[in-house]
Amino acid sequence: MSELTLTIIKLGFLAVLWLFVLSAVSVIRSDLFGARVSGSTKAERAPKPVKQPRPPKRKRGEPTTAVVTQGASAGLQVPLGDAPLVIGRGAECELAIDDEYVSTRHAVLRPQSGAWYVEDLGSTNGTFVGESRIQGPTAIGSGVPVRIGKTIIELYK
Repeated sequence: MSELTLTIIKLGFLAVLWLFVLSAVSVIRSDLFGARVSGSTKAERAPKPVKQPRPPKRKRGEPTTAVVTQGASAGLQVPLGDAPLVIGRGAECELAIDDEYVSTRHAVLRPQSGAWYVEDLGSTNGTFVGESRIQGPTAIGSGVPVRIGKTIIELYK
């Protein structure tokens, strides 16, 4: 190889090395100081309040609370609303259960046509209603045990 070729290769390698170093410094800087925020005023950044629609009236006898009856989180109660209730070990779940046999997003309780349905979200250990492992959305009523890992959840009025 000629001397010119070797010098071009060395300079190219040096340029790539500096690009790597600068990108690493940029990542460290953003981790330490966070992202830059534009200098807008608080009034421009404040979210405007949204008028919430009134929830529909519940039918008489429909469950209103999910209660953990057995397991590490026994006694935990979560009110049931009109939105689905995700059950799992993850912090983003509405019903977070501290059980090593529960997946991060294990199952969901969903209201539909005046009844509550439980559906497994592809968990490793499955979801059981009574003694049966469920394969799809399954209707549950008040007092019916839903087993997720070593935890049992029941719906109550």
